[in-house]
Amino acid sequence: MRARDFQLASCRTCGLLQRLPATRGHCPRCGSTVRLRKLDSVQLTWTFLLTAAIAYLPANLYPVMTVVSLGRTQSDTIISGVYYLLLHGDWPLALIVFVASVLVPLVKIVALTYLLLSVQRRSPLRRAQRTRLYRLIELVGRWSMVDIFVVALLAALVHAGALASIQPGTGAVAFTVVVILSMLAALSFDPRLIWDHEEDYDIAARGS
Repeated sequence: MRARDFQLASCRTCGLLQRLPATRGHCPRCGSTVRLRKLDSVQLTWTFLLTAAIAYLPANLYPVMTVVSLGRTQSDTIISGVYYLLLHGDWPLALIVFVASVLVPLVKIVALTYLLLSVQRRSPLRRAQRTRLYRLIELVGRWSMVDIFVVALLAALVHAGALASIQPGTGAVAFTVVVILSMLAALSFDPRLIWDHEEDYDIAARGS
């Protein structure tokens, strides 16, 4: 049995569990709109996810920063920054940069793609495992700002004082887009769709 079968839903703002008069209502505690399913969850998640996937390539291929020192210009991508750290023996920091900036965004994109495809195919398999996978993605998403700090760490490696200037590159902009859109994709996805039966999937996917 599902909470949907009893017209029960929890408020995403304050967490109050309540019985809805129809497919949506207002929370008596905080006044927020409460729905049995998120509105247009699948379509919104695909939009954010595909845009993040497109931005992922320039985020890793284009320079995230350009350093100008004594008339000399040097541009670094995330990967070249990881290589620089390894070259100088800073492998713990190199590992943090690689995991936070390359591996985590890629894993989030792949995992959300898998969840979306399984929902659209109305797969009844491994529902509990897929729900736990989403919870893991949601947990990792709370630490997404670590990715922004990575750029600051790379900039801090330049010890040239006032003789140097550091400018953000195209990769930094694309990287920020990936972080923001992957977070929005995770927030837009409704894990309750995983538990919907085939006969009511079409209604649930529209968030009605």
